[in-house]
Amino acid sequence: MNAQIESWEKMALERVPQYLAGHGLPWVTRARQSAFERFVAHGFPTRREEEWKYTDVAAIAKRTSLAPDNIPPDPASEAALFAWTLAQESTHLLVFVNGHLSTELSALGELPTGARLESLADLMDSNADLPQALFDQQHEHTVFAALNTALTTDGTVLRLAPGVVLEKPVYLLFVASGHGTAIYPRNIFVLGEGAHATVIEHYFGMLEAHNFTDAVTQISLAAGAGLQHCKLLQEGKDAFHVAGIHAEQAAGSRFASHSFALGGRLARNDITSRLNGAECQCSFDGLYLLDGRQHADHHTRIDHLAPSCTSREHYRGILDGESHGVFSGKVVVHPLAAKTDAHQSNRNLLLSRQAEIDTKPQLEIFADDVKCTHGATVGQLDDDSLFYLRSRGIDAESARSLLIYGFANDIIGRVEAPEMRARIEHLVLDRLPQGDQIKELL
Repeated sequence: MNAQIESWEKMALERVPQYLAGHGLPWVTRARQSAFERFVAHGFPTRREEEWKYTDVAAIAKRTSLAPDNIPPDPASEAALFAWTLAQESTHLLVFVNGHLSTELSALGELPTGARLESLADLMDSNADLPQALFDQQHEHTVFAALNTALTTDGTVLRLAPGVVLEKPVYLLFVASGHGTAIYPRNIFVLGEGAHATVIEHYFGMLEAHNFTDAVTQISLAAGAGLQHCKLLQEGKDAFHVAGIHAEQAAGSRFASHSFALGGRLARNDITSRLNGAECQCSFDGLYLLDGRQHADHHTRIDHLAPSCTSREHYRGILDGESHGVFSGKVVVHPLAAKTDAHQSNRNLLLSRQAEIDTKPQLEIFADDVKCTHGATVGQLDDDSLFYLRSRGIDAESARSLLIYGFANDIIGRVEAPEMRARIEHLVLDRLPQGDQIKELL
């Protein structure tokens, strides 16, 4: 057992339920204590474990405290200004500062009948009708999910009645503004039959913030429901971020996940979906843009459990400096999932000799009459394309940036929310040499 975990265990089991949301509910206390015991029994994962072979979380384990803040500090002026800017857009905005809801910065707006958008902490404190089953061990895909169950501070619960359609996106902004802060958000999205929504999760950190975020998002889609989910990671250069996004899909439902890893020192995203009913559709898209010594790891899994379902995965990485990218994607076609149509692709662009990528696309097929493909590529910028652009009067740096942007834009263009698509586009261009000039050319 890690010595730091052992020394913290007694305090956690005795004190944590007393200052976190829901401490007055016996089932919440039991869930927190049981989850923390599972975390302590396992400890932090090591590279000896296959699922963590390429991602070393030892730096997180050496933190002096895993305890979340009890009282959130005031957000920095930069974060407040950014939240105010978002409030001017046509969204349902909820802002969390160091893991706690800020009603001052949020702008919920008017919701249609049958739509509920609430703070998880408020629901736990008021003994409201929470889906308790989502806190069971069976929903813990990694040991970090158990830690999140034990120490969840706040998050969003979105519930849509059958047939409800949210015309405006739900924008969840998680601001990290402290030094050494541990943040444990948990989001729960439950969409009734035929309901549709777009949700944006944006993790935003000050450049100097040295925080650890352990986030969990749980999604339940009833028959015919649809969810567009976009996650943007833009935390500080010294931040650690470990997260899971897990969906359960009923017959005819549609789930689209867009993941953009543009910040943080170390990021790990586990994204899964279980296609439980016939004719489900699922798509995972992702872009990681890394430089310096950044590390980004995407682990995905799609379980085809019913017939006539379709899944698509497209992930692209752009790596410079001494950065390290990891992609491990698995598609499992179960025995009853005939007529499955699945495709998985991971393409990577290495811009320096020191950059490194480990990619592992996987298929496990236990049914007949299926169509499944997968592949991965690792390469550099194409010399012929560079020569073509140079011959048209474009300087070397701008030519490189144009090709890099074109490589990334295949993923950016898949985001349906126009404001979010434009925001990500500008963030990518800001990272490229001659980015301002590229904007003028587009």
